[in-house]
Amino acid sequence: MSLRQHEILEIARREGKVLVDALAERFRVTQQTIRRDLGELADEGRLERVHGGAVLPSTVSNIGYEHRRSLNGAAKAAIAARCAAAIPEAASLFLNIGTSTEAVARALLEHRNLMVVTNNINVANILVDNPTCEIVLAGGTLRRADGGLTGAMTMRVIERFKVDVAVIGCSALDEDGDLLDFDPEEVGVSQTIIGQARRTLLVADHTKLQRSAPVRIASLRDLDGFYTDRPLPPALARLCGAWSTEVVVADAGAELLEKG
Repeated sequence: MSLRQHEILEIARREGKVLVDALAERFRVTQQTIRRDLGELADEGRLERVHGGAVLPSTVSNIGYEHRRSLNGAAKAAIAARCAAAIPEAASLFLNIGTSTEAVARALLEHRNLMVVTNNINVANILVDNPTCEIVLAGGTLRRADGGLTGAMTMRVIERFKVDVAVIGCSALDEDGDLLDFDPEEVGVSQTIIGQARRTLLVADHTKLQRSAPVRIASLRDLDGFYTDRPLPPALARLCGAWSTEVVVADAGAELLEKG
């Protein structure tokens, strides 16, 4: 794999999709050269060709946790800040598995008197630094890859609670508004969480719209709010409007300026 192809692959991992014309301009080569690069990467199974460019290949397994944690960090922080601002102090809430919900946990460190139920060990470890936050771990089978707890035991614990707000993530978001994931057991936990919350909010950056996963969690029609970092495709935005699902678009650039 050439240096240019390696950079193309990194862009695809960061953005979810690459376009022939944009890559040709970026690398100052012909579109034919870029098409050849994309073809070779597709032949190796690293990318999947689509009209005008390429995307990360569809898969039945998620990309590695540490890689996910490093992707779109500024966007996740901006999304988390907007979501946390909508959560009042002295609230009870669920936070499930995922790097986006972990970003929300970090954004909640200044909130007072929260009770957080989570099946994510990483969320619990983050919120330890909030001295007024009561933390309940929904025990179950530990998934070592990402610190998630899943299974029937986890669902039984969650069923004992009725919380004010659930904040959930997903691995992919279909164009028809379906939330998707890879692990049926994790999906079962997420569905239980939705059923035990008065309000449910999704946190997911724009790359989730460029990915696919095989197991359906729910629809955006079942949720109260969706926090993301880019405007939705017009058709999906219209659906959310019809479903009364609030869409909040966070500005990662503004978040960075505020911190600076």
